[in-house]
Amino acid sequence: CGDVGFGKTEVAARAAFKVVADGRQVAILVPTTVLAEQHTETFRERMAGFPVNIGSLNRFRTPAQQREIIQGLKSGGIDIVIGTHRLLSKDVEFKNLGLLIIDEEHRFGVRHKERLKSLRVGVDVLTLTATPIPRTLQMSLLGVRDLSIIQTPPRHRHSVKTFVAQYDDLVIKEAVIKELQRGGQVFIVHNRVHSIQEVAFKIQNLVPEARIAVAHGQMPGKILEDIMFSFIHHEVDVLICTTIIESGLDIPNANTIIITRADRMGLAGIYQLRGRVGRSRAQAYAYLLVPSMEQISKDAKQRLRALMEYNELGGGFKLAMSDLQIRGGGNILGESQSGNIAAVGYDLYLDLLQNTVNELKKKSAGLLTDTEAAPEIDPEINLNISAFIPESYMPDTNQRYIAYRKIAALKSAAEARELEAEMLDRYGKLPLETRNLLETVSLKDELRRLRITKLEQGPACFVFSFANDTPVTPQHILIFIKLQRGKSRLTPDNRLIVDTVIASTEPLFERLKKILRAIW
Repeated sequence: CGDVGFGKTEVAARAAFKVVADGRQVAILVPTTVLAEQHTETFRERMAGFPVNIGSLNRFRTPAQQREIIQGLKSGGIDIVIGTHRLLSKDVEFKNLGLLIIDEEHRFGVRHKERLKSLRVGVDVLTLTATPIPRTLQMSLLGVRDLSIIQTPPRHRHSVKTFVAQYDDLVIKEAVIKELQRGGQVFIVHNRVHSIQEVAFKIQNLVPEARIAVAHGQMPGKILEDIMFSFIHHEVDVLICTTIIESGLDIPNANTIIITRADRMGLAGIYQLRGRVGRSRAQAYAYLLVPSMEQISKDAKQRLRALMEYNELGGGFKLAMSDLQIRGGGNILGESQSGNIAAVGYDLYLDLLQNTVNELKKKSAGLLTDTEAAPEIDPEINLNISAFIPESYMPDTNQRYIAYRKIAALKSAAEARELEAEMLDRYGKLPLETRNLLETVSLKDELRRLRITKLEQGPACFVFSFANDTPVTPQHILIFIKLQRGKSRLTPDNRLIVDTVIASTEPLFERLKKILRAIW
């Protein structure tokens, strides 16, 4: 996972070269024909001088050329093939496939990826994306997949300055002229093929001196290829196009992008489009044009606000994390790439899956046997206190929900202190109820360590219920009871009752922690 322009293609090229050197084949799946052609050129340039045979399988190839490439894959004559969905056809067979690389992974469905993976058992998969889909991101966070993040931007790279504006011919004219005056090129994205020629005519009238071309996916392959070639070699100043340019195009001289009706596009889509500019030392600009802020939907406003918030270099991963929180992580064992697990509840599902993954990893490493896996306990705490996040302290419902999720995920007192410092920094002094909530989480960590399954507070006592495999020895408990001089007792069902009367909640947790330290 790396932001647009951070070097994911270079990582893919080196991985592919290593696999080919070991005598295996590599398949690179990309979403668009234009990107397939660009990758083919890049890979051939990077591997020039080495005996690596690279083929490209897409609609720019004639049927005879496609048959030749397919035969080369079957016989082993082609080492690396770069293709679009054509690679998923049933007539495509590999002699010795070793690595599958999926570029712009968010553009493919699960069925597409599983089709290629099913061609051969034991195929390694490398996915490249700036904004991973929730399902893939969740699998990485759970440890089902490995996750590597490229965080360092290229030297002298600037973040793209992004503006949301109402559609206005004057805004477009000034943006185009400003870019042309510094010798650059402009993308204008209009994702409606039926009216794209009208937009081109209007732009030509606004900026008569500009060399303009139109590109969209319904064009014949040869014409589209010629237009893109002209734009890459600066024979065209302004390219008016659909989202066909969304994925992976690398044109350093293009540093302004104008997107019409940005309110109709998805979050990841706009983020990818914005990544087509800003690939050189020059400052890049993105203009997101909408009819008016009053006319667009609430969801569209939230998407545009998120794009403005994640404007810094490396914001793609943060955007994906936010998407995971909003949409849910999808079905790990099925085909849904987002959504919640309705049957058992999302949080419980994640906990069960996380525990299973950890146990399997330990077993595969020889660190755990089937008989050694002790079930993890979740201590129940019932205290006569209020423990919650008041609305007056954190008014935004979404922020409170995220805060509760963070608190529920805490595993130690140290993590609780870190979250307390974060909340103090963002929202100010914590109210008593919120401090009680964080203290309860810290206390739960102590109870879990001692395998105490339940803690209850009665009118004048505390009751600790121990699991059968608690590390607390009977000798320690007997010594504690003796020191209490009749104020504590142990019942036959492994419950320790400690008499106490506490009027204030302030010393409550201190008293409980003293008891736990005394019995351990």
